[in-house]
Amino acid sequence: MNTVQSPRVSEFESDEKEASYTAWLKQKIDRARTSSKALVPHDQVMAQAREVIVAKRKKHVAG
Repeated sequence: MNTVQSPRVSEFESDEKEASYTAWLKQKIDRARTSSKALVPHDQVMAQAREVIVAKRKKHVAG
């Protein structure tokens, strides 16, 4: 079911939890921007994700 949420209503329980999440997210983004790790092309990530999905489906069907 798709539930449409008002953009004016926060999904966080409190302002403090929203601020904590926002700080965590900004820190994570900053670390990613300054990382020296090699970038993985989008197509490669999507191919790997598809492989994981297929394997999970096969495992689920097999029981």
